[in-house]
Amino acid sequence: MSKFDKIRPYYDAEVNGALREAIQHPMMKAMMQFAYPDVEESIWKEQLLRTHSIRDFQINFAYQAVKKIIETTSDGLTTSGFEKLEPNTAYFFISNHRDIILDTSLLNVCLFDHGLVMTASAIGDNLVKKDFLLKLSKLNRNFLVQRNLPPRELLQSSKLLAEYMYHLISRENRSVWIAQREGRTKDGNDATHQGVLKMIAMASDEANTMDFFKKIKLIPVSISYEYDPTDALKMPQLMAEANDQIYIKEKNEDFITLLSGIIGQKKRIHIHVGDCLNHEIDTIKAATDNANKQIQALAQVIDDSILQSYKLWPTNFIAYDLLHATSIYSSKYTEKEKQLFERRLELRINADDAKQKESFLAMYANPVINKLKYTTIEPV
Repeated sequence: MSKFDKIRPYYDAEVNGALREAIQHPMMKAMMQFAYPDVEESIWKEQLLRTHSIRDFQINFAYQAVKKIIETTSDGLTTSGFEKLEPNTAYFFISNHRDIILDTSLLNVCLFDHGLVMTASAIGDNLVKKDFLLKLSKLNRNFLVQRNLPPRELLQSSKLLAEYMYHLISRENRSVWIAQREGRTKDGNDATHQGVLKMIAMASDEANTMDFFKKIKLIPVSISYEYDPTDALKMPQLMAEANDQIYIKEKNEDFITLLSGIIGQKKRIHIHVGDCLNHEIDTIKAATDNANKQIQALAQVIDDSILQSYKLWPTNFIAYDLLHATSIYSSKYTEKEKQLFERRLELRINADDAKQKESFLAMYANPVINKLKYTTIEPV
C-alpha cells in the first residue's frame, strides 16, 4: 500500500471503476443534466464509461460543468497574471479561500484556458463524508486534508500531507493548490496562517526552509466574488464569535454551503495570480536566519500580494460606505447597485439586528479597508 493512499486522488487506472460505481447516482445525473442539458442520458453515460483518466474526466466533464456554473450563476469570470506563468511547469498556489469548491475549480478552468498545468487541490475530509462526494473529489484530483485528529495523529497527518504535496510538485510535475488558512474566510479578512506554511515546510530537505519555499515556486492567488453566494450562511458563526461563543456546525451544514456556493448568484468574479515569490524569499533569507521570523515574514509577503491584488467590486464600496455612514466612494457604484445590495442585505439577514448588519457589511467592506493599508483609493 502506498503511504499516500489515505489522502491521494485516484490513479488513472482507478478512474473507470469509480465512474462505473457513481454513474447511477442521482447527483451524477443532476450534474450531467446541468452541464449538458441538451445531451441524452444514454450518450453522456456512454462517454463516462469510456473515460479512463482524471484528465479526460476533468476536461470533458468537470470543465464543462464549471463553465456552465460561470454562465448561469455569474456575470462572467476575468483574470490577470496568468500570462506570467510558464507552460509545463508545476507551481505551488496558495490562495485566499471564499468558496469550498469553486475557488480551486475556477482556477483550474483558467489554468486550462491558458495552456498551463492544472492543480491537485487540498480539500478537508469533513467536506466529502458522503461517498459520492468523495468519489467526485478524487476524480477531480483533490487530495484530503484530515481534520479533527488527536495531536499526535495530526502531526503525522500534516507530515504526510506535506510530503505528498512536495511529491506532486517534484516527482509528478503537478501544480498544487492550498488555501492560506484552514477553512474559508468568513469576515472578508484574508490572512495567511503561519501554521499552513509550517506544515508545507515539513517536507523540506533543505538546511534553510526558505530555500525549500523557493524550490516549490510559491505563487499567491487572489480570488474575489462580487456577491458571496454563501454570505448569509457565514453569519451564525460570525455571530457566535462576536458573542464569545463556541460555534457548533449543524448537521449537513458543509454540504448545504457547498451546494449554495455552486448554485448561488455571484455576479462578477476575478482571479489574479501573483508573481513567484523567489525574490521576496531571498530578501527574507538575507534579513534573518531565525526560522520562525522567516515564516512570519513569508506569511506577510503572501498577504501583501493577495490583499493588494484583490479585485474590489461596487459591493465592497457600498458596504464600506454603509458601514461607516459615509458616501466617500459613491462614485464607485450606481444608485441601482446600492439599492440591489441593500435589498440583498434585507432578504438575507435580520437587518434590524445591529450586530448582524454590521458583520454582514464588514464581510464586504473589509477588503476595501485592507487595500487602504497599501494604497490610496481615490473616490473618483
